[in-house]
Amino acid sequence: MQTPAALSTRRLILTLGLVALAAGFGQFGATSALGQVAKAFGTVTDQQTFTAQAGLSGGTIAIGLGVLRAASLLALPLSALADRVGRHRMLFVCGVSGLLVTASAALSPGFWWFVALFALARPALTAAGSLAQVMTAELTSSRLRVTALTIVAAGAAVGAGCSAILHGIFHGPDGFRILFACALAPALLMIVLVPRIPESRGPVHEASHIAHLGAIPVALRGRLAIVMGVTAAVGAVSGPANGFAFVYGENILKFRPQVVALVVTLSAVTGVIGLLIGRRLADRRGRRPTVVIGVLATAGTSLLAYSGGRPAFVIGYMVGVLAAAVLAPAGAALTTESFPGEVRASAAGWVGVAGVLGALVGLAIFGAVADATGTLAWAAVAAFLPGLPVLFFLRRLPETRGLALT
Repeated sequence: MQTPAALSTRRLILTLGLVALAAGFGQFGATSALGQVAKAFGTVTDQQTFTAQAGLSGGTIAIGLGVLRAASLLALPLSALADRVGRHRMLFVCGVSGLLVTASAALSPGFWWFVALFALARPALTAAGSLAQVMTAELTSSRLRVTALTIVAAGAAVGAGCSAILHGIFHGPDGFRILFACALAPALLMIVLVPRIPESRGPVHEASHIAHLGAIPVALRGRLAIVMGVTAAVGAVSGPANGFAFVYGENILKFRPQVVALVVTLSAVTGVIGLLIGRRLADRRGRRPTVVIGVLATAGTSLLAYSGGRPAFVIGYMVGVLAAAVLAPAGAALTTESFPGEVRASAAGWVGVAGVLGALVGLAIFGAVADATGTLAWAAVAAFLPGLPVLFFLRRLPETRGLALT
């Protein structure tokens, strides 16, 4: 028989997973509908150039995605503010406001309006996702932490998957507008669920309070630099790989939106398998080796997806979801466990900045090489591989498996 405390913990983890689902839906909406948006606001012809088939040039799409990623830099002060005013308050404000602005993108009259509104929503949703991970780590024991982070990562993935599936259902000329309007539902979910989550921030003592918003003590900056470097390398892969996936699948390979939605739905199975593998590896082998395996696998499968042809795309995407899922629990655990409570949310904000900067570099390289060569295979090689050597520096981080958070 389960004790009341155990049941309460399970309900808490489930609630945090649903909150992550809501944030994931809002964040992934722009990516899942990008191919449709490019067609709606661009010009598609029968010529064989990337621009003619996608509707907009690779550079324009990369700039739009870059603006969205750059906007996520503003998530740093929002996340850092949670170290001062509390996790619970910032999670509610960021989650609800980000989803409401996402819903307003349904009224976009042009491509750059779409970019601007999603850029306005992105910092809040990024901060909400980071805070959900931080609160999950702080509210669970070392024994349950990776399991809980796995469930939260699964929630974010399900939210992204729901966005992709709805995109496949609403495939008419204005389908993306219906998809964006659907963000009102997860906003309501946030309003209902977040008040049920307890505050996880401990008391902040005046002597240890950080004077400047987002500041990290000197002794921890080397550790932070390594985590940021690894996160930037992941961002350089995931930014272009995820950002161009629907444009490539629908506009270049000529998959119907329903087929892409089916691939995303089937990827849920590989994602669950990856999360289970990642949880087991992180608890048995440690956070650091699991992160290395996850990053290398993510890069390799992303290269396969863009190597050319429909089979390579489908296999690369589906196995890539598994690889990213292997990485997710260990990466979240390493980020939260490597820093003390008084700066944990600030550190999460800086790690988010690294991911954004890595994605911006990856998108810039990917878009430029795609336009110059006319193929995404060389663009993938140029964008995905240069950052991988940073994984060697993980040896300098302490292994945090089994650590009790302070």
